[in-house]
Amino acid sequence: MIKAVLDTNIHISAFIKYGGKEWRILEKAVNQEITLSTSEDLLDEFRKVMIKPKFRYNTNQINEMIHLLLAISHLTTPEKKITAIKEDPADNKILECAKAGKADYIVSGDKHLLNLKEYDGIKILTSTEFLKITEKQ
Repeated sequence: MIKAVLDTNIHISAFIKYGGKEWRILEKAVNQEITLSTSEDLLDEFRKVMIKPKFRYNTNQINEMIHLLLAISHLTTPEKKITAIKEDPADNKILECAKAGKADYIVSGDKHLLNLKEYDGIKILTSTEFLKITEKQ
């Protein structure tokens, strides 16, 4: 089964654009077509972004979203710090999670990650590219 880590921007898009590409990726995890991994760092980042006034979600709604993400994801604890992305060091936590979760793919809309294309055998793709791969399986 395909193992993936979704960047925070993919999670955010999934909840904002219900039924969109990113939501379809979450549905694949619900249907056990793919395996997702996440980490406390990624969930904390999700919480910090979603609480911003522009998204208009309250704490209970955000907690429900996180509960869903935890229900469909394997929670990893990265043990090794990675410093592959110098331009935005916060992006390294996605690589750390992917490495700890033995992911095949990272799905992101972040240019720093996408420019890498691959990290230690883990392919880095957009949601569109990832869906094409998962629909072939």
